[in-house]
Amino acid sequence: MVISESVHGHEILRLLLETPEPLTQAELRSIAAREFGADARYHTCSAAEMTLDDLIVFLMGRGKLSESDGRLIVHRREICNHD
Repeated sequence: MVISESVHGHEILRLLLETPEPLTQAELRSIAAREFGADARYHTCSAAEMTLDDLIVFLMGRGKLSESDGRLIVHRREICNHD
């Protein structure tokens, strides 16, 4: 498990892109808890101190993530290319 004060949203997008099949929100929560800790906080270039649920809503609002048939879909074209 990675221990970090705050995890960048790109890490969540990376996890989603690395899985062979799209994940449900529950599956993502489980993987993120294992990777970053159950109480991890998340940030992006323009927002901070988010829970994973907050981050999912944020990324959906920015067009970087959507949900289809209960599965999360990453929109690669909308992801900024920096770390």
